[in-house]
Amino acid sequence: MSVACIMSCPPSISEIAIGDRLIGPGCPTYVIAELSANHGQNFDQAVQLVHAAKEAGADAVKLQTYTADTLTIRSERPEFRVGGGTLWDGRTLYDLYCEAYTPWDWQPRLKTLADQIGIDLFSTPFDASAVAFLQGMNVPAYKVASFELVDLPLIEEIARTGKPLIMSTGMASLAEITEAMEAARRAGATQIALLKCTSAYPAPPEEINLRTIAHLAETFGVPVGLSDHTLGIAVPVAAVALGATLVEKHFTLDRTVPGPDSDFSLEPDEFKTMVDAIRTAEKALGAINYGLGDKEESSRVFRRSLFVVQDMKAGDLFTRDNVRSIRPGHGLPPKYLAEVLGRTVTADVLRGTPLNWSLVGGNGDGR
Repeated sequence: MSVACIMSCPPSISEIAIGDRLIGPGCPTYVIAELSANHGQNFDQAVQLVHAAKEAGADAVKLQTYTADTLTIRSERPEFRVGGGTLWDGRTLYDLYCEAYTPWDWQPRLKTLADQIGIDLFSTPFDASAVAFLQGMNVPAYKVASFELVDLPLIEEIARTGKPLIMSTGMASLAEITEAMEAARRAGATQIALLKCTSAYPAPPEEINLRTIAHLAETFGVPVGLSDHTLGIAVPVAAVALGATLVEKHFTLDRTVPGPDSDFSLEPDEFKTMVDAIRTAEKALGAINYGLGDKEESSRVFRRSLFVVQDMKAGDLFTRDNVRSIRPGHGLPPKYLAEVLGRTVTADVLRGTPLNWSLVGGNGDGR
């Protein structure tokens, strides 16, 4: 049974569907646990990660499908050595990818496990052979990494599968995102989502620019989310408040275990806290609403109102000494104070009586 949106999506923003989940404005945020290299080349640990992601409330687990040879070549030249102040400075790309890749023979088995426990599993392919491999696994969607957004032939290859396509936009100019969208649509993609991303590891919050999410959605008419590499959970929760409909976050069993991605990954308890906070944020967004809420009814009595605060005899004048605006709210609204002052009370009244119009007579001059 599909999960319906809370409210219908604006006509300018199209929905996508991954499995039985609708994704778009008004729908529950689709939360993706990115496993990346956090399996540590241990299949049993990868299995634990899939189970832990399900228990932490993730809607999907995402893998990466590549080998060092499909991404780069073995070379010691300086062009192939990581630098620039990253976590991986000094290493060659080939060696890094040899450590980080997910063995392909694991992936069908992890997909079967995910199907059994009720969590989506899909992947990021990095070349045409990976797309063909994942098609054989019948993954429900595909992800394009930020670094591959400029690889238009790869995007077209993925789009031709007809599956939903999620593209990260780290480092990309608006023109480059436009080219990627055009390539995907030209090749037949009809269900596309974009992820705002900052390709720094970890990413500083001041470089996230979450306001871009709404602009991407308005510009391209597709669901937009966040691929987050910041530390902690504040940024993805804020993204949901600003309209993100998908959230992707790196996921690990233990951040103290060294690995290429562990430093900016969430542990299971942290991931669950993030998911719970996202669900709370969704409830809090609600709709445009003014006036009394269902749970506010019992608080209404604690508003201020007009009370007689001194004993009065019939015919006495109402003054600022014997009428005040105080809590609770059983008397006339405070806005009528000026209208009441200078008029007479119609009956004897005890201190603490809420004022009502039956107690308010004419002006003190007899009018």
